[in-house]
Amino acid sequence: MSTVVRFSPDLGRWLTHNLNAGQMPQALVATMRKQGMNERAAQGIVAAYLDARQRGGPMPAEAIELPDEAPSRPVARLAPGTRILAADREIVVHSRGEDPVFAALGNVVDADECKAIIEMAKPRLAPSTLVDPMSGRDVVSDKRASWGMFFRLCENDLVARLDRRLSALMNLPLENGEGLQLLYYPSGAGSEPHHDYLAPTNAANRESIARSGQRVSTLVTYLNDAPEGGQTVFPQLGLAVSPIRGNACYFEYCDGNGRVDARSLHASAPVTRGDKWVMTKWMRERRFVAADEAAR
Repeated sequence: MSTVVRFSPDLGRWLTHNLNAGQMPQALVATMRKQGMNERAAQGIVAAYLDARQRGGPMPAEAIELPDEAPSRPVARLAPGTRILAADREIVVHSRGEDPVFAALGNVVDADECKAIIEMAKPRLAPSTLVDPMSGRDVVSDKRASWGMFFRLCENDLVARLDRRLSALMNLPLENGEGLQLLYYPSGAGSEPHHDYLAPTNAANRESIARSGQRVSTLVTYLNDAPEGGQTVFPQLGLAVSPIRGNACYFEYCDGNGRVDARSLHASAPVTRGDKWVMTKWMRERRFVAADEAAR
């Protein structure tokens, strides 16, 4: 079930003004709390505005729909220990957290794999798109100045090897994974705070969840060293992961009942020197069925 939270147009205008002025989301939440709003409602409203900005869609109009409360017991799909054998490679666990589930990982890919997958991606890059939360359509947005592309699941030998390794690391069946996404951030590019789980605010997202279940976890793997900037930032957790080639950050945000955790809000800090290449793997609750596959 979900809860509808209503708010005044004045609050919406205040949020829009302050976010445009560069105010930190948690500072806005703190101000709303001081005015008597409960924590969950304040976090949800600010997160909804951030999502709308990041996706290039219209701002919420006087109401938002909050999902069930975040799970009290995280699923923790990632295997325990300081080293994890993932198919053909031993992954190093530099640090991890339990609530929410998070890990900083090393030795996920080697230098030759990074170079090869980047070269495969380059001819297929296009300006990154975001999903309009109202229509569900992909749109090019100035909220993320990156370039990206998707590989089909196991579309060639290298991609298949990486898909098998990352699926083993994330401890879910290969078929639950979406195709690898590669993103290129030139100098000055980044992304605003957003969630990776699908908000059921449009027909496309609702249909995707019905086909494949919710997204449950993300693995962001860094394919080169960004000399300055480019960290993966989790503003509600006080975490920032540096983009170092071969390393990755892993996080979970959905429990066994499909309830999502808003604390997984994250962003890519702008790259201030050099550039950044990342490879993202998303896992679903069930076998991933893309919209074009369902249509066939």
